Amino acid sequence: MKNDNTIPCRKTFTDTLLELAGQDRDIIAVTTDARGSVTLTSFAQELPDQFIELGIAEQNAVGIAAGLASAGKKTFVCGPASFYSARSLEQVKVDVAYSKNPVKILGVSGGVSYGALGYTHHSLHDIAVLRTFPGMHIVLPCDIYQTKKLVHELVDYPYPVYIRLGRNAVPNVYDNENTGFQIGKAAVLLEGHDITIIGTGETVYHCLQAGKQLHSRGIKARIIDMHTLKPVDRNTIVKAAQETKCIITVEEHSIFGGLGGAVAEITAQVHPVPMCILGIPDEFVVHGTPLQVFKYYGIDSTGIFDNALRLLNSIGISKEMTGNTL
Repeated sequence: MKNDNTIPCRKTFTDTLLELAGQDRDIIAVTTDARGSVTLTSFAQELPDQFIELGIAEQNAVGIAAGLASAGKKTFVCGPASFYSARSLEQVKVDVAYSKNPVKILGVSGGVSYGALGYTHHSLHDIAVLRTFPGMHIVLPCDIYQTKKLVHELVDYPYPVYIRLGRNAVPNVYDNENTGFQIGKAAVLLEGHDITIIGTGETVYHCLQAGKQLHSRGIKARIIDMHTLKPVDRNTIVKAAQETKCIITVEEHSIFGGLGGAVAEITAQVHPVPMCILGIPDEFVVHGTPLQVFKYYGIDSTGIFDNALRLLNSIGISKEMTGNTL
């Protein structure tokens, strides 16, 4: 796989799925007039007997995927995250989660990936809602290498999973396909004892860049890739709360009920620390490219860096750490 940052994670996902499906006839891909958006065209052409097209009928797609899973098939239902986390929510709740069918729901163009198409096409509520479904697992990989590893884990994974991917190619966080990855186990990208910054999905790269900036200022930031939102890595969160002075969470999601909410729920009960939850505030999102939206709401590397300095200042420790007023 090329490391040129031109391959969208959605294509890595479906290319890997096609490779595995060629060796396993039980793998079935289901979509809803979205084979282009999801990049399933090659899958449909090469494995037509393992591909199901439903048209614009997300509710039916989830129901059919659940039925196939109940019969032992390894089903992946794929389409825009905004529709699978809203239009077909009842089917996800009842046919998948409540019925304990291990369907894998691939939500592409998640968060603000559709940018200028506006609020109807944004999915900024999906994590908050799906976290409440018992047995539902949620994963947001951050680059192509992590995405490829994830697909291999998902094929025989015994739980229903919601996977959220963006639309465009993103910079790689990891160096190669040999990077360690395990659903439910966060990755610490930088060690530090001053502040912890936790990201998920496409925000992880920006968190890492901000962390490197902070290290260059003498501020030892711990950077965590929380790719799994459920089951969330409770131990890594508690350890960060105990060993660093404050925590920032960064997500392409509403500030309510997502990564920030999950971290706050744990720290508030075990080891409270000052926190800053960065994400989309309680408003309809401005229109623009994903990077423009990230910058506007301060969830790009510059915004994360600035918010880290403000949080450290607010608890009165930044001067002592750097010898300067930040």
